[in-house]
Amino acid sequence: MKNLSLGACVLALFILFVTDALQAEAQACKPSGHITGKKPPPGQCNQENDSDCCVQGKPYKTYKCSPPVTGNTKAVLTINSFQKGGDGGGPSECDNQYHSDDTPVVALSTGWYSGGSRCHNNIKISGNGRTVTAMVVDECDSTMGCDEDHDFQPPCPNNIVDASKAVWKALGVPEDNWGGLDITWTDA
Repeated sequence: MKNLSLGACVLALFILFVTDALQAEAQACKPSGHITGKKPPPGQCNQENDSDCCVQGKPYKTYKCSPPVTGNTKAVLTINSFQKGGDGGGPSECDNQYHSDDTPVVALSTGWYSGGSRCHNNIKISGNGRTVTAMVVDECDSTMGCDEDHDFQPPCPNNIVDASKAVWKALGVPEDNWGGLDITWTDA
């Protein structure tokens, strides 16, 4: 009888552990709010890499979180210019510097950027059958947008790795297909 009770307790604990793990995984990063789009002043939204400009009155979701980082975190690779005058807006958050588009650098959505804890760390990006290493230099702000600081672009979704042209070239993606690619990434 004692063995049955011990076995039942172990089984119950195992079921509880598995249920908690599945619930934690199922808890997606949900929007934390929204902002309302403002029409950019003439010439104030740089669409160099087919960047979107905010639309007057359109609601945009904001996020303070990103999906959990795993061994192969799913994300969407977008393109950004980190050079002065590029569509990235101001200098990078990590070092207040601009970076050449010929250098493999990225900006991560707010949750993954994690208050700058990944600044100047490398990540491995896999897509198009290749893998490239890039350095985190900026945040792709998921909490704000549609203002001068964000080049009048909407907030980033919560699953973005915004990459320089060098990353796209290293992944071997034809230039006419640059802009949105399903990838996985992990800390290097």
